[in-house]
Amino acid sequence: MDLIPAPRGAQVQDDGEPFRLGAHTALAAGPGTGGTERWLRATVGAAYGLALPPGVSGAADTITLLVDDALAVEEYRLAVSGTGVEIRGGDAAGLFWGAQTLRQLLGPEAFRRAPVADGPPCIPQVTIEDAPRFAWRGFMLDVARHFMPKDVVLRCVDLLAAHKLNVLHLHLTDDQGWRIEIKRYPRLTEVGAWRTRTKVGLRDSPLWDERPHGGYYTQEDIREIVAYAAARHVAVVPEIDIPGHSQAAIAAYPELGNSDVVDTTALPVLTSWGVNPNVLAPTDTTLRFYENVLAEVVELFPSTFVHIGGDECPKGQWRESAAAQARIKELGLADEDALQSWFIRHFDTWLAARGRRLIGWDEILQGGLADGAAVSSWRGYAGGIAAARAGHDVVMCPEQHVYLDYRQDAGPDEPVPIAYVRTLEDVYRFEPVPSELTEDEARHVIGVQANCWTETMDSVRSVDYMTFPRLAAFAEVAWSRLPAPAGRDYRQFSARMHTHYRRLDALGVEYRPPSGPHPWQRRPGVLGRPIEGAPPIV
Repeated sequence: MDLIPAPRGAQVQDDGEPFRLGAHTALAAGPGTGGTERWLRATVGAAYGLALPPGVSGAADTITLLVDDALAVEEYRLAVSGTGVEIRGGDAAGLFWGAQTLRQLLGPEAFRRAPVADGPPCIPQVTIEDAPRFAWRGFMLDVARHFMPKDVVLRCVDLLAAHKLNVLHLHLTDDQGWRIEIKRYPRLTEVGAWRTRTKVGLRDSPLWDERPHGGYYTQEDIREIVAYAAARHVAVVPEIDIPGHSQAAIAAYPELGNSDVVDTTALPVLTSWGVNPNVLAPTDTTLRFYENVLAEVVELFPSTFVHIGGDECPKGQWRESAAAQARIKELGLADEDALQSWFIRHFDTWLAARGRRLIGWDEILQGGLADGAAVSSWRGYAGGIAAARAGHDVVMCPEQHVYLDYRQDAGPDEPVPIAYVRTLEDVYRFEPVPSELTEDEARHVIGVQANCWTETMDSVRSVDYMTFPRLAAFAEVAWSRLPAPAGRDYRQFSARMHTHYRRLDALGVEYRPPSGPHPWQRRPGVLGRPIEGAPPIV
């Protein structure tokens, strides 16, 4: 059946008559199933030109949808007989994942927006019982470095849902752009959302795109994205970077920077890439500013978690700033690392008081981690291990395994080659839970995430190329209970991918072909930063 991600269990009745969808096939929706009912009509119905009118549960030639509290959260059971289909979900999300499996069973034509198939589709008689391994199955899209219009984000939500991924982490602010409307501070988008030009390639490249670049999401856009994602059981987690990666905000409001060591009024939105020395000043003005920003953010995003970055915050300006040193002394802190921890703890307390949880990159461990904070472990496993052992929840996203901006092959045709080679097989062999953790500690690994940083991706076509097909392998890691990496059957996964490539084709995804990039997917002459001798996959 070539399902991706692989289900927990499937029993096929080889000698049974398949079920055929047709003009008279009905859709019976039990209580609490309306979202999946509407989605099936809008996708499968449109793909085959079928009305799927309301029907009676369990009747012949009917797809029956039921919520069954005997099943666990996100668990589903899909049963296909010769006369109909029944999908049961432990909750609305589980039911929806069962419907996604039904769509795959119908064939690649089910992923198109209008009928192209000759005749009605048929499905083998099968019973599938399935549930996810991790609660957080995430994908981070960096829209700060290169802005992605709203329709690209909505398309991304659909692609995540098709792979049973359930978290979209939107990286909304950085040195190179501020991408969310904050009504109290209009200059964040009037000034901070636009840069004069853009480095093409990484820092060593001599090339520039001299066109201004920018864009942002209005609050109505954000509400639409969040609602669209919620209907597909995808949570949208916003990231507002504090205290580093903040030059776009400082360019809009210079009082946020360390003005006693740098002329913050002369700082533009950054046009190049890399770790940047211009960070937020540790003042009450900065705290109140970001409290006001986050007040609007939490009103727009209902997600439990709010990401505040916390990574790559150079301490040089704080060491040179008399105001920052006075703040360290006033607070009785040991050093600049403790000052960053003070920033993080402040916003952890602020978010907790509003029923939310702070999550940040693993640098937030420096100087001591706030009690309620969770960690996105990106610099390998070490930060996640330390956090889990200290009783903090962890999302594993180590760069050596699941950074999808890293090159997919060592060949010369790979566009803007960055860092290690990480092939489809490498991603498939990623194991999120370190063997060093005890069983109790491992429970703090609440999920996994693949990250797509867009310094070198200036279009949806380039994002497609770098993300797929590796995101399909990642989805199986996140959902399926796979053997240890050494025991995983990559050959069998590759065989299932032959069918999955046809699904991606139907969805219009411009993935990297197994044979290498198409001519138009190459970027000759654009320098990246390849690293030879990648760490081993373990």
